[in-house]
Amino acid sequence: MKRARRRGVYLLPSLLTIGNLLCGVYAIVAAYNGEYTRSAAAILFALILDGLDGAVARLTSSQSDFGVQLDSLADLVSFGVAPAILAYAWAIKPFSQIGWLFGSIIPTALYVASGAFRLARFNVQTRSLDKRYFVGLPIPAAASVIASFILFMGESPSLVLFQYELLPLRLTSALVVVMVYALSFLMVSRLRYRSLKGLEIRKRQPFALLIGLTLVVLVIAAQPSLLAFSFFTLYALSGVVRIIPVIRRRIPEPMEQATGSEGRP
Repeated sequence: MKRARRRGVYLLPSLLTIGNLLCGVYAIVAAYNGEYTRSAAAILFALILDGLDGAVARLTSSQSDFGVQLDSLADLVSFGVAPAILAYAWAIKPFSQIGWLFGSIIPTALYVASGAFRLARFNVQTRSLDKRYFVGLPIPAAASVIASFILFMGESPSLVLFQYELLPLRLTSALVVVMVYALSFLMVSRLRYRSLKGLEIRKRQPFALLIGLTLVVLVIAAQPSLLAFSFFTLYALSGVVRIIPVIRRRIPEPMEQATGSEGRP
């Protein structure tokens, strides 16, 4: 009885990973059928399942090499192929006249290839790197930037507010292409991103943090898509911001020349 129950617990992470994979497949089909908001929502739901399978595997001590490889294959579909096809069908393909590099399949293919490279590098280095940080933007975070932006914009790439077109269709298409190129670069870069696994939630925290989290919950209830897009965008930029102090320390300061009493060297 004890052995059978233990085997049943080991199935939980794999079932959650399969659910992640199926969400990615649904997102691809929804994007093909023109249901862009449903496709974006499926990608974000896959993000939740991807976080749950790792948490369940750690809680039940059921981590294995098979689970790592299965999780990577599911992530490539849900966070690599699905958001690339969604971005291409939603904003890039309909406005392909703006340029070859912008309107062709190149940004879509580059994003998928960068995501595959990012996952392969993570699997090779996962046991030798600091668990508190990721090297390169994680592919679920990159996919969430695209999905949350499309979920915020809606079915149409045009943003209209009070009968004024804030973002024209072509400008949104160009913005999405730049976003896809930037996310591809961040995934294969050597920038470090903070992992949420190392955060301590059992220790006592300041009371102000509780107030801040309450405000965040209220904002989520009011504008969930806007907050999700802002959060994932700030996380993607955090790796760039983190490296700025390092660059400043490496830049040598100019040598000051000693001057005499009359100002001559």
